[in-house]
Amino acid sequence: MTALYNPRIFVLIPAAGNSHRMSVETPKQYLKINGKEILIHTINKLLKINNLKDIVTVINERHRNLYQNTTKHLNFSPPAIGGKSRKSSIYNGLKSLVNVKNDDIILIHDAARPFVKQNDIEKLLQIMKTSKAATLATRVTDTLYRENDDIIDRNGLWAIQTPQAFRYDVLIKAHEKFKDDDNFTDDAGLVRALGHEVEIVEGSRNNIKITIQDDYELAKIMMNNDKETRIAMGFDVHAFETTSSDRKLMLGGIHVPHDVALTGHSDADVVLHAITDALLGTINQGDIGTHFPPSDPQWKDVDSAVFLKHTKNLLDDNSVDIKFIDVTILAEAPKIGPHRDAMQRRIADILEMPQNRVSIKATTTEKLGFTGRGEGMACQAIATVTLPVTE
Repeated sequence: MTALYNPRIFVLIPAAGNSHRMSVETPKQYLKINGKEILIHTINKLLKINNLKDIVTVINERHRNLYQNTTKHLNFSPPAIGGKSRKSSIYNGLKSLVNVKNDDIILIHDAARPFVKQNDIEKLLQIMKTSKAATLATRVTDTLYRENDDIIDRNGLWAIQTPQAFRYDVLIKAHEKFKDDDNFTDDAGLVRALGHEVEIVEGSRNNIKITIQDDYELAKIMMNNDKETRIAMGFDVHAFETTSSDRKLMLGGIHVPHDVALTGHSDADVVLHAITDALLGTINQGDIGTHFPPSDPQWKDVDSAVFLKHTKNLLDDNSVDIKFIDVTILAEAPKIGPHRDAMQRRIADILEMPQNRVSIKATTTEKLGFTGRGEGMACQAIATVTLPVTE
C-alpha cells in the first residue's frame, strides 16, 4: 500500500534587506499598512499552510529589535542572521532549521510579498508531490526591449515570483556546491544550475513584491480594496458582592472606587469581558468562556486585561484591524463619568489603538431589574473591524 503523501513544510523568509531602493529609514518589511508591518501581513498568509512545521525569518542583525517588536506575539523558531547576499542569507536559514529531513519541503517566500494567494501556495505544493523544485511565476505580457538594443521576444518569458518550493536535500546541495558564487538572484536558478528542472506554476499578478515607493503606495491601495467589514456584539453580567471584601471593583481595566466589587472567577471586569466577547465574535472564535473557562483555577482572580490581550493577538494573527469599540455600561452605581477617560485610555492601550476609537457610555435601567435594584452590573460592547476577504 502506498504511503500517504504528507511532507512537512518549513518556510524561510528572507528579510535582511535594508530597502535602499525605497530610500526609507525603516526597512520596507517593517513598514506598516493598516497598522501592521508588511512582514506580519506576509507571515499571516504563510501560517495558514497545512502541515506547516516551522517558519524561520532571516534578518539583518541590526534589525533585531525591529524584528522582536514586530513578532513578539508569534510563536516559532528564533530568526537566522543574514549574510552578505540573499543567497548566503538563505543558506544561513537552511542551516538553522531543526530536525529537517531530506524529503521535507522548503518554501522560500519574500518578506515583501504580502498578497500571495492561499490557492496558489496549494497549487505549488500539489506540484511538489512529483517534483524536486517549483516556483510561482506569471507570463510576461508587456513589450520588452534592452536599452540601445532590439525588442526582446516575450514568447516563453516568465516573471519569477515566490514562494519557491524545494526538497531540502536538493536545495542544501545546491547551496553547498555554489557556496562561493553570488551571481544567483534566486534559489530556482541555483537548483537549475545543479541540473534539476524547476516546475513553473502560474500565479497571480497581485502577488507583487514591494521594492520601490510606488509598490508601497500600490500595496496600500490593494490592502484596503481587499477588506471586508464585520460588526459583532458582546454582553456580560456580574453580580455585586453581598458584603464588602478586599476585592476591588475593576471596570474597563481600571480600579473604580465603590463599596463592593463584582463577583466572578477572574477580576469580574464586566467591561473588558464584553469587549473580549465582541472581538471574538468578529472572527467566529466563540466566547471568553471558550478560551478561559471559569472551571480552570489558573484564571482565578486574574486581570481581565490578559483575556483582552490574548484576543488582540488572535486578531493580529488573522490580520484583523479594530476600527471602533462602542461600550454601554448598565448600572445604578457607581458613576462612570468621572472614570470614562481613564477607561478609554486603558482599553486603547491594551488594544494598541487610538483612544478616540473607544467609546464609553453608561445608563441606568430606571430602577428596573437586577441592575435597578443595585444587585449587579451589565455591559454591552459592539466591535467594528476590517479583515482580509476570505479566499
